Amino acid sequence: MPMIIGEIRRYLRDNNSIRVSRSLRDLAYRALRAREDMIQKYHKEPSIEEIAKAIDAPREDVVVALDAIQDTVSLYEPVFHDNEDTVYIMDQIKDNKDTEDKWMDNLSLYEAMSQLKDRERYILDRRFFEGKTQTEVAQEIGISQAQVSRLEKNALATIKKEIV
Repeated sequence: MPMIIGEIRRYLRDNNSIRVSRSLRDLAYRALRAREDMIQKYHKEPSIEEIAKAIDAPREDVVVALDAIQDTVSLYEPVFHDNEDTVYIMDQIKDNKDTEDKWMDNLSLYEAMSQLKDRERYILDRRFFEGKTQTEVAQEIGISQAQVSRLEKNALATIKKEIV
């Protein structure tokens, strides 16, 4: 039996599209075995913490190991299908880092802010990019909070005109 298990593991290791280390794969199999034992014994799904404790391994390592042995899925795998439309996994994923719209918005905002006076630009920078309150900004530049509010309002109106 150990020879058969070894052959099966070697086949799975050698024929998988993603290479996972033997130690990681063994940890995942130990975790799965512990999970099955706990389900049979307690008749409920164990938590990752319980599995990690049962096999005496760090929780993070168990999570990584279990993720590593998951089957790969194509981005073109259908998630939903009706007579007209099919929704794929790719349709459910969005990259918010460097979208063209965000780039254009940043460019427009930068251009609009360049039209402001230095004091207005400073106030907006402190308020919206650094999270300062109007009172904090007022203390920094030595004017009243009401003046900061007025300057901020005018600066935002100027930017709105430039962007729209």
